[in-house]
Amino acid sequence: MKSTQTPLHRLCNPLLALLFLAATAAASQIAMAAESEQATAAQEAVVHIVYVDCLEDADPEEFHICTLSPVLGSKEKAMDEVLYHYNHAANCFSAKLTAEQVKNLKKQPGVLEVVPSQTLQLHGQEGGHASTTLTMGLM
Repeated sequence: MKSTQTPLHRLCNPLLALLFLAATAAASQIAMAAESEQATAAQEAVVHIVYVDCLEDADPEEFHICTLSPVLGSKEKAMDEVLYHYNHAANCFSAKLTAEQVKNLKKQPGVLEVVPSQTLQLHGQEGGHASTTLTMGLM
């Protein structure tokens, strides 16, 4: 029995297979790039305010460093990452932290809360005559 396929039909099957493989490879590369982007975003350090419960007779700045040291791996790294110590209105400090570091820091004794630092713009009357920046934190 003779084949009923035309020469064009025989050519289409390999082309369809090649097209399918190319589309699959492109989709795989896109998925890998998205995963890489998500991993990079998760490791990006942003400023957080860390509220702590420190003993009254303890030095607040030393307590802040001792609280952060186990998360960052050393006292020197903790000293480098702390941006500001607050000890008047509340006992807290600000530091640049990744999502993983925040997760680990929340488990440390004495840590009450860890929140991202936020800056809000308050706008005055219409026409832009007055403008104020309010920092959510304790600056």
